[in-house]
Amino acid sequence: MNTTLSRLFAVSMDRLADGLRIALIALPILAAAPVRAEGLDYVSTVTLEEEWEEAPASFARLEAPAFEAPAAARSFGPFRVKGDVVELVGAVDADTPARFAAMLAAHPGLRRIEMIECPGSEDDDANLALARMVRKAGLETHVPAHGSIRSGGVELFLAGAKRSIAPGAELGVHSWADSDGLEATDYAADDPVHRPYLDFYTAMGMAADTARAFYDFTNRAAPFDGLHVMTRAEIERFGLVKG
Repeated sequence: MNTTLSRLFAVSMDRLADGLRIALIALPILAAAPVRAEGLDYVSTVTLEEEWEEAPASFARLEAPAFEAPAAARSFGPFRVKGDVVELVGAVDADTPARFAAMLAAHPGLRRIEMIECPGSEDDDANLALARMVRKAGLETHVPAHGSIRSGGVELFLAGAKRSIAPGAELGVHSWADSDGLEATDYAADDPVHRPYLDFYTAMGMAADTARAFYDFTNRAAPFDGLHVMTRAEIERFGLVKG
């Protein structure tokens, strides 16, 4: 009889211990859960506060990598800034001088224009104004190997304080045409229409007779809808390269 009572007592104690363990596990969950009293319209919430130790000073914090603006943010019309060099890819239009001025203001340390691809200008007045800005800024101009500048791009090249052309580069010239379809050769040699170009060439350092000879050459080498790629001898003849 005593043995039976002892076994019953042991079983009861085991069940009691199991119940206590379950209660201890459930207590944090029950304490954090909202409790709604029967018949009442409010909710009572019990919040358990835990203390956390601060991370040691030596703990390395994760930081986001520094943001780098995309390449497009460094472009100004046909110009792309890369360090102290500007790459020119595209034609000159009426907005290009203003974009060039903005580029100089944002990047005052620019040194050289790499003329990679310039088919010419959509606005001759804007192109000549831009060229004078290039000269005033003291920038060098360079046509890299396999680079191509044509029409008004050649005038822009002449604006360089120093000018160089790599082997394999292309310089193409042709006559200009006005809004009526008339080309340079349709006007008399002393017509004032030629004066802006002649003045520009002399402002870029050409002697007056060389300026006239080069201007006539470009207009007779090919019509407006054609193109003449200059030979090395022609480039040297007119002194287009300048050290």
